[in-house]
Amino acid sequence: MSHNESATVCLAKDLISRRSVTPDDAGCQEVMITRLAALGFTIERLRFGEVDNFWARRGDSGPLYAFAGHTDVVPTGPEEQWRFPPFDPSIEDGMLYGRGAADMKGSLAAMVTACERFIAKHPDHRGSIAFLITSDEEGPAVDGTVKVVAQLEARGEKMDGCLVGEPSSTKVVGDMIKNGRRGSLGGTLTVHGVQGHVAYPHLAENPIHAVAPALAELSTTEWDNGNDFFPATSFQVSNVNGGTGASNVIPGEVEVVFNFRYSTETTHEELQQRVEEILNRHNLKYTLEWNLSGYPFLTPSGALVDAACTAVKTVQGIDTELSTAGGTSDGRFIAPTG
Repeated sequence: MSHNESATVCLAKDLISRRSVTPDDAGCQEVMITRLAALGFTIERLRFGEVDNFWARRGDSGPLYAFAGHTDVVPTGPEEQWRFPPFDPSIEDGMLYGRGAADMKGSLAAMVTACERFIAKHPDHRGSIAFLITSDEEGPAVDGTVKVVAQLEARGEKMDGCLVGEPSSTKVVGDMIKNGRRGSLGGTLTVHGVQGHVAYPHLAENPIHAVAPALAELSTTEWDNGNDFFPATSFQVSNVNGGTGASNVIPGEVEVVFNFRYSTETTHEELQQRVEEILNRHNLKYTLEWNLSGYPFLTPSGALVDAACTAVKTVQGIDTELSTAGGTSDGRFIAPTG
């Protein structure tokens, strides 16, 4: 440990140095488990499929406050294009560089060292502290937090509050807290036509031409106006796949992949119904598959939010902003339990 580096930075560097590309944990959880076990946490390792998870708890009374996070990181892409090697953590001008420094090994390190300091001062603290850690957040997210939460619920173990360590700051640390997230509803639309030669369009049915007016309507529809906590629901097309690759063939079908990020002003059932009404009005021949990956949730002002805001003010000297914008997180699996 460098004399100039804090315990948090040293632990973060240790975690970053481990090549934990999803779903591989690469030993990160064992590093955390060793530190937490030394503090008196009871450790429960939970492996589902190829995914490592653990639940650690100190105390057996309420309230139960949990830290949640993930040890996996996204792939690096061409490593030669990195300014610093992604798994060789480096510090320059007060900034820590490496894959996962922000998302979210820095947070994991801060959580662990914060507990070490807190327990050293309050060894007989009231209530319980827990950690819910997975290596399946950046991937499919089917064998991670969602399954750990299901197991906790099955035995009646309920969290009273939870801090998810995802990066939410914009310009300086602590300037934004995400106290909610929009829901995420995806769809895969396949519009069916009749393949043919471009020289004989009367013998074919072009599904790209057929779906275009419907997409124009979907992309300009006002789904809701949002509210004081959430921006308006957004519809975005992410992929359009059609054609044979030949310039003289009318395709037989086209696939459109889209996503809603939706507010609490509407439900996924309402969105599905409205989309299908639009498609039917355009007389499309189609199949449509839906994927609901997260409900919207909001943590209103109260003890947990107030404590987080106060902590930012005390440590950073700034007033934080509460926001629900941006992407989703594993908080979507935890919020419904409380």
